[in-house]
Amino acid sequence: MKHLSRFLVASLLVLGFSTANAQDENNPWAVSIGVNAVDIFPTGGDLPIQGEIFDEFFNATDHWNILPSVSKLSVGRYIGDGFTFTVAGTVNKIDKLGETADGTQVSANDLSYYAADARISYSLKNVLKTKWFDPYLGVGGGYTWLDEIGAGTLNGSLGVNFWLTENLAFNLQSTYKHVFEDYEVSNYPPTHFQHSAGITFAFGGKDTDGDGVFDKDDECIDVPGLAEFNGCPDTDGDGITDAKDDCPDVAGTAEFNGCADTDGDGIADPKDECPTVAGLANLNGCPDADGDGITDAKDGCPNEAGPAANNGCPYQDKDGDGVLDKDDNCPDVAGTVANNGCPEVTEEIQKTLNEYAAQVLFDSGKSTIKEQSTKVLNDIIKILKEYPTAKFTVEGHTDSQGAAKANQRLSDSRANAVKNFLTENGIDQFRLSAIGFGEDRPIASNKTRAGRAQNRRVEINLVK
Repeated sequence: MKHLSRFLVASLLVLGFSTANAQDENNPWAVSIGVNAVDIFPTGGDLPIQGEIFDEFFNATDHWNILPSVSKLSVGRYIGDGFTFTVAGTVNKIDKLGETADGTQVSANDLSYYAADARISYSLKNVLKTKWFDPYLGVGGGYTWLDEIGAGTLNGSLGVNFWLTENLAFNLQSTYKHVFEDYEVSNYPPTHFQHSAGITFAFGGKDTDGDGVFDKDDECIDVPGLAEFNGCPDTDGDGITDAKDDCPDVAGTAEFNGCADTDGDGIADPKDECPTVAGLANLNGCPDADGDGITDAKDGCPNEAGPAANNGCPYQDKDGDGVLDKDDNCPDVAGTVANNGCPEVTEEIQKTLNEYAAQVLFDSGKSTIKEQSTKVLNDIIKILKEYPTAKFTVEGHTDSQGAAKANQRLSDSRANAVKNFLTENGIDQFRLSAIGFGEDRPIASNKTRAGRAQNRRVEINLVK
C-alpha cells in the first residue's frame, strides 16, 4: 500500500508513548485494536463537497470510507481522577469525498489516509455510578496525511466502552478532526469525522501478594487473600477476616469474633474454662450442678450444695446434737448448743465425780495413792473423757489433826498426786489444776473420828 511507512511510523509513535502514560486505577494500561471510518461530508466545512454539521451523519453507505481490516491501534494509560491519556494510529483508503449541492456523490481514486493522534479523555463511569457502561469525552490533536499532503488537526471525541469483563471492553468512538489550514477541493486533508469500533484490553494492575485483588482495592496488600474480603485472608473459612478474627485458625461465628462455642453455653471457647461442657458465664463457662457457686470440677460434693469453705460440701453434724461439726467443739460427742456442741457437766455428774474422788485412799500421812484406788480413779477418767472440753480442779483436804502447815503441804501433795495419775492416763493436763486447802474447808466435825475421816478427802470440781 502506498505510504505504508507512514502507518508504521504512527504505530511506533503510539507504542513509544505507551511507556509513559496511563488508563485506570486497577488496570492502568489499555490497548485497543479495531477498524475506522472516515467521513468528510457532515462537517459544516467550507468545501463544496461538505454539508452542514451532522448532515446525514449516519449515512455510512454514501459517505463512510472503511478499510475492511484492522486499521486502528491505540494505547492509553490512566492518569487519575477519571482522566486517561491515549495515543492512536490509524490507516484508511479514501474513495468517497462527499457530495455536491445537487446530491452528486464525489469519489476519489483510493487516496491513502494515515493519522497519528493523542487525546486526554474523561470517563463518566463514576459519575453515572456504573461499572460496565463507560462513556467518555476527549480532546486532543494530531497529524493527518492524505496521500502526500499532511495537516495538523484539533480533535474532539465522544466514545463509550462497554466492559464485558474487568479487562475486556467493546469500544465505539467518534472524533471530529478540525484541520488548522484552509484547503481547496484538490488540496487535502480537509476537516472530517473519524469513527471507530474495536476491542479494548486493559491490563497492568499491581497485585503485590498475587491474590487477584489489585493493591488499590486490597486491604491486605502483603498477604494473599480473597476478593470477597477485599484481598484479606480468612484462614479458617468462617467468613471473618483473620485481622478481625480472634481465632483465625478455628472456624467460629461473628457473635464471638470468629471463635467457636463448642458447648453452646454462650461463652467463646478461649474464654471458656470448660469448653466441652455447657456452663455458666459467672463461672467462666463451667457447670455447677448443685448451684452452690462452686464449679463441679472443684466441688467435693458436686450434686449437694455446700459452702466454699467446706470444699462445696454441706457441713455435717456427726453426733446429731444440732451443732454443725464446723461449730462443734465436740463433733464426736453429743452436746448442747449452749456449750458449743459439747456435753455439759450436770450436778449429778459432779456429785458422782466427788463420790468417786472420796474413795481415793492414801497411805497414812503420805500422798502415795493406795493400789485399791486404781479402779475408782479409772472410773473418774471415763467420766472426764465424756466431757473433753470441761476443765476441773483437783482439790485436796485434811482434818485438823497435826500442824496446819503440815496439813497444807499434805493436801497439796495429795491433790497433785491425783492430777498426775489422771494426766498420765489420758486426760489433757491443760484441763486440770490442783490445789490444797489443808484443814480450812471441813465438811464434818473434826471432834469425832467419823467426822475427821470425812474431812480427809479429795474433790474434783468443775471450773465454771
